Amino acid sequence: MQRTRSYSAAKARGQTRSRASGTPPAAPPAPGASRARRSASQAGGESGAAARQPSAKPRPKQSSPRAQEAGPGQAPPELPLLPLPTSASPAASLPDLGDQRERWETFQKRQRLTFEGAAKLLLDTFEYQGLVKHTGGCHCGAVRFEVWASADLHIFDCNCSICKKKQNRHFIVPASRFKLLKGAESITTYTFNTHKAQHTFCKRCGVQSFYTPRSNPGGFGIAPHCLDEGTVRSVVIEEFNGTDWEKAMKEHKTIKNMSKE
Repeated sequence: MQRTRSYSAAKARGQTRSRASGTPPAAPPAPGASRARRSASQAGGESGAAARQPSAKPRPKQSSPRAQEAGPGQAPPELPLLPLPTSASPAASLPDLGDQRERWETFQKRQRLTFEGAAKLLLDTFEYQGLVKHTGGCHCGAVRFEVWASADLHIFDCNCSICKKKQNRHFIVPASRFKLLKGAESITTYTFNTHKAQHTFCKRCGVQSFYTPRSNPGGFGIAPHCLDEGTVRSVVIEEFNGTDWEKAMKEHKTIKNMSKE
């Protein structure tokens, strides 16, 4: 009996203190609550670990061929510049220019030249040293050409039957120094006798600005009066006796070689 009263008194004192402090007394834990909290904690730990684990192993980064060539801590080497494309041959590549490669590419870009254009300029400058580029054509403009020759022209004034009627004064150049720029479809040809001379003229205006002479079938005879102004410095005229053509050719020392390089 005394034990029961002591327990009841202690309980009453505890309730009194709780009311005084305003804090409700803690409820005793429900049976099995501790086990539930431990299970939830374990489950939360497992899900957090799963969230921290990546879904798949990361793939190793693939390095570029340039990066593979470079050593550790080095920048990848720069690829060489490609040559400028050409209209005629896009796949054309520069030869080994050594230390001059950068100068060549800079020159192409500055002058706005293709590889072919830069090569042509170089060839024109050195292959035709001492010569100038003359341009010319017929009266109506359908036929146009360019020719590399001296600025001081040596003109032949032939008195053969056709040259006399046409006033066919001309200077002679190798075929490699002549280029027809336009008008191939506008040109017609007249021949007679041996048919070695090819008297070409414009079908529209009738002007013969160039032709293939009998004396030099491997070259061209150019009419100086059909050249554009500004490139001829002087003219020397030599008479050629075309009425006795065979004899004149035999006696002349230079005319037969004028179409040779």
